[in-house]
Amino acid sequence: MPLDAFFASHPKFAVAFSGGADSAYLLWAAVRAGCQIAAYYVKSPFQPAFELEDAQRLAEQLDLPLRVLELDVLSDPQVAANPADRCYHCKRLLFTRLLQAAQEDGYSLLCDGTNASDRADDRPGMRVLAELGIRSPLRECEITKAQLRELSRQAGLFTHNKPAYACLATRIPTGTPLTSELLGKVERAEAALAHLGFRDFRVRVFAGAARLQLPEEQMPQALALRGQVQGALQEFNGALLDLQPRKSEG
Repeated sequence: MPLDAFFASHPKFAVAFSGGADSAYLLWAAVRAGCQIAAYYVKSPFQPAFELEDAQRLAEQLDLPLRVLELDVLSDPQVAANPADRCYHCKRLLFTRLLQAAQEDGYSLLCDGTNASDRADDRPGMRVLAELGIRSPLRECEITKAQLRELSRQAGLFTHNKPAYACLATRIPTGTPLTSELLGKVERAEAALAHLGFRDFRVRVFAGAARLQLPEEQMPQALALRGQVQGALQEFNGALLDLQPRKSEG
């Protein structure tokens, strides 16, 4: 089914907007098709500040109001304990709040940016989408990540080459309790490294130390800037460079 056919059948819906490439393209395409759209962003301790900034920038580019919803995911013991199925519990909280806000504003349908390249067995949160009736137009219309990036480039969206960015909680080993303090350390470290020019990397917590994962081509840069990299990771009890190159998540 072409995406325009989905829009023709659903001319009014809300979008869960993360600030990333997928939901950004969905928003752009829906606005271009003349749909009546409402965009919602969930602000929580799991999202770094730049994600909200990107969401606001894209919404402004589309001349589309953005409703920001505050959600304290750490108030849920099932999330804060960081079990293996944390993602499911977190997504359940997040999309329940999104549905509530959308319905308050008169939108009965909520869509997200899941695309055809996203495998259901890799994303526990997919189960939440099915349980709550969230639609994924890009996935349903078989638009892949590579296709939406190219379409986004043609549309002039700055998100077209934005790296995938999993939430900050993914940097913490399963079973290690999640706290605002620990998540803040990771966010500040990644922000400092991004300021140094690093891209599409991760700072993961390992036994109290920071384990830096970089794409292979950026490793020489890390060694050349060793002192500055150590400074960026100074809040942790040690800094480690993972010699296994990081592969992009799309």
